[in-house]
Amino acid sequence: MKKDGFWYRAWDLYYDGFRHMTLGKTLWAIILIKLFVIFVILKIFFFPNFLKQHAEKGQEAEYVATELTKDI
Repeated sequence: MKKDGFWYRAWDLYYDGFRHMTLGKTLWAIILIKLFVIFVILKIFFFPNFLKQHAEKGQEAEYVATELTKDI
């Protein structure tokens, strides 16, 4: 890779910035923990797979269509 190329300079900028971070590493750790909680823990406990419980396998599209057009 050429050292005067755009991609090398961009990589070097971010690599050097993250390497010399002190407080930022802690903040990134907090951000990653929060994302894990939001997307994994909350998904498991608060957002169950509704279609899996109410529609038969392979009939999900028909179930959604009937639910959307039921009151029309």
